[in-house]
Amino acid sequence: MRTHTFLMPIPAALALALAACGGGADNANSGDNAAAEADRAADTATATPPATPPAPATAAAATAMAALQPTAGNQTAGELRFALVDGRIEVTGTVTGLPGGGTHGFHVHETGDCSAPDASSAGGHFNPGSTDHGRVGQGAHHAGDSDNITAGTDGSAQVRGWLEGATIGDGAATDIVGKGVIVHTDADDYATQPTGNAGDRLACGVIQAG
Repeated sequence: MRTHTFLMPIPAALALALAACGGGADNANSGDNAAAEADRAADTATATPPATPPAPATAAAATAMAALQPTAGNQTAGELRFALVDGRIEVTGTVTGLPGGGTHGFHVHETGDCSAPDASSAGGHFNPGSTDHGRVGQGAHHAGDSDNITAGTDGSAQVRGWLEGATIGDGAATDIVGKGVIVHTDADDYATQPTGNAGDRLACGVIQAG
């Protein structure tokens, strides 16, 4: 039996070869296009910085309050505000029921306890640094030392004083929150240890975060 060999016409063979080559080129082009798209995406991601998170809100300045109540047999009372200003504590408020024209010692004390009739339960001056008593801003002094207050003829005093070496609400040893505030009968001489010879206690209050 004679075997016949099928011969593809030359034009058809060339068409098939060209088609094969064209398909390979298309595939290669597709791969190149995909790589180019990936590169563009990477470039875009690099060129576009991540969104900046919003800045945290500025914390409000720490403040505290104290309501002064009279000790047994006295009428002295008042409202005080404590606020951090320029690295120290500003004390402002009004004290009433004082002897007209008198000058009185005014301090933060170590314990926020006004339960004793004479407020002796508030302990001594607040003194976390174990320093000598003195005048605030003029050498060594207790963290609880502040300037005297002076009453007008009506027995009221406008308080505007300072504490140095104390903090508000941070839980440190210097924190005044939970401590006592005392108004004394006499003026503080800023020298006698450890109390300034300011005499008895006319009013007592407990400092509370405000």
